[in-house]
Amino acid sequence: MNRAFNRKKDKSWMHTPEALAKHFIPYNAKFLGNTEVDQPKGTEVVKDAVRKLKFQRHIKKSEGQKLPKVELQISIYGVKILDPKSKEVQYNCQLHRISFCADDKTDKRIFTFICKDSESNKHLCYVFDSEKCAEEITLTIGQAFDLAYKKFLESGGKDVETRKQIGGLQKRIQDLETENVELKKQLQVLEEQLMIAQVPPGNSMSSKSPTDIFDMVPFSPMTPLVPLPASNGSAPPPPARPTEIRRDLFGAEPFDPFTCGAADFPPDIQSKLDEMQVTACL
Repeated sequence: MNRAFNRKKDKSWMHTPEALAKHFIPYNAKFLGNTEVDQPKGTEVVKDAVRKLKFQRHIKKSEGQKLPKVELQISIYGVKILDPKSKEVQYNCQLHRISFCADDKTDKRIFTFICKDSESNKHLCYVFDSEKCAEEITLTIGQAFDLAYKKFLESGGKDVETRKQIGGLQKRIQDLETENVELKKQLQVLEEQLMIAQVPPGNSMSSKSPTDIFDMVPFSPMTPLVPLPASNGSAPPPPARPTEIRRDLFGAEPFDPFTCGAADFPPDIQSKLDEMQVTACL
């Protein structure tokens, strides 16, 4: 155990055991990042990690990038690193995997801890920047270790296995939440593509005939009357002509000045017309 955890072994801790056992202690800090280290503990090990991450921070700062702010939730189960606004868990460092924790004596704002990654089994050093709480955060992690060790002795080792199972379940929940966010993004993209596919082209409405207030197509004398095809696909039959000639009120056929001629008059009327024409000539 790192000696930073034993600084207050003869004094009372700053938090109640219930706060760390049943809840968690939150802290805000800036996250410099994490980097792989060769050893699970050691002051020189964390110093090299801090120098490396500080150098990377200066490069990012020159590019206009700011240090991301995070929220730390410390309990006897571990240290969670969350986004302070969305509360999304970025890292879940289980307590039994943390092997070293210390604050920097040359820079009072910097504190670090080394945690073994559950997937790659590599030792990663996490580095944070807290202007006022660096030492306090280190001591809070130490208190969490002290309480966890006491619970280990009281339970005969069973509590450690329980915490491991809880840690595994928390990791699974985190993976499912991340997968759920990705699926929601894919669903939103598919919905947008479907909406675009359902929108008709801009010129499709111009080909539609305008309608009046009764939703009827207005009559145009220039529009030819095209007979509709029959249901069997063959050409429609020609319109039927009336078999009887319509007559007027006195029973006479209607007069058509375009079709009448000399042969259309009866003989007696035609002879009288001829006589009248001869008389007119004399």
